[in-house]
Amino acid sequence: MPKAGKGHANSGLGSRGEELAASWLEKHGIRVVERNFRCKGGEVDIVARDGATTVFVEVKTRRTMEYGVPQLALTPFKQRQISKAALTWLLKHRQPDSPARFDVIAIVLESDVTYRIEHIRDAFELAF
Repeated sequence: MPKAGKGHANSGLGSRGEELAASWLEKHGIRVVERNFRCKGGEVDIVARDGATTVFVEVKTRRTMEYGVPQLALTPFKQRQISKAALTWLLKHRQPDSPARFDVIAIVLESDVTYRIEHIRDAFELAF
């Protein structure tokens, strides 16, 4: 049995969502550059390029709507963590002045083979 990546039951769900999101982005002309970038301040699920723009993508995946739409899980605290990680990524790659945006991809897995994806561009501004 494969080990769970983050040590909890939802890590498989999260990995599945990130695979679907990366595939969706590529199909829509947005090139995935890096996945699961982690630093001291936080993490970014997917770093991508949309033309000249660096896109930091948070992926939220749910099996049901019991707790609301997936994007509701993107709290102000989580936005700050993603913002810190994004700034760290830009500095690490010597692109501090690169145009950038924060997107959310919300996925609801309706079954093993059916799902709904919502791509929210410019979901939030840089947060501190």
